[in-house]
Amino acid sequence: MTSAIGKDNSAFVLNGAHLLALADGSLYWPDRNTLVVADLHLEKGSAFASRGQMLPPYDSRATLAALTTTLTRLRPDRVICLGDSFHDAQASDRLPPQDRAVLGKLVADADWIWIAGNHDPAPPADLGGRVHAHWVDGPLVFRHEAEHGSIAGEISGHFHPKASVQTRARRLSARCFIEDGKRLILPAYGSYTGGLSVWHPAISGLFPKGFSVHLASGRSVVRVPGARLLRAA
Repeated sequence: MTSAIGKDNSAFVLNGAHLLALADGSLYWPDRNTLVVADLHLEKGSAFASRGQMLPPYDSRATLAALTTTLTRLRPDRVICLGDSFHDAQASDRLPPQDRAVLGKLVADADWIWIAGNHDPAPPADLGGRVHAHWVDGPLVFRHEAEHGSIAGEISGHFHPKASVQTRARRLSARCFIEDGKRLILPAYGSYTGGLSVWHPAISGLFPKGFSVHLASGRSVVRVPGARLLRAA
């Protein structure tokens, strides 16, 4: 629903498709009324707690609340989750009933596509939606992890990219979208996901001819050419 889009976005073109990077870390494709998110990592906090690393157990609730806000605003026909939606194979069983009910309603309200990830190669079938190794729609192909080589229109997640830039007032560091007009990697959407610098060879090596990032701070999105980024993110 394009009319619901505010100023918290950055527009760009990927392989001919007009896309919007949103401030919450999601991607919107107006022509298909499709929302895309990557790496929710639901129940990562409880996974760490089971190993003695105590984190506040509210990461899934915070992630689902943010996603609910965006879905309520845009009302997309389709939602694509680019893998690692669940932190491990037992994550859906650990979801508190309230959070599980919220997720179930979100899935039921849209054409929901789960892309299999390395953390969740088999997303739980009882939550609904469809599971695919990858998904192709017109000029775009959606998968969890970018493939090596030139893949026109590829959209993926997995790496949790982040970047830093020095402004006149301060240093700005944030998770980011990274793209070169042909390939796009989304930031991690989940609350406890951390990030990997776009200058890490695993990411920068996928963009040998240069790239731009769209820094997503939660309230705004800023497009920055790769050449302007600080090397230490």
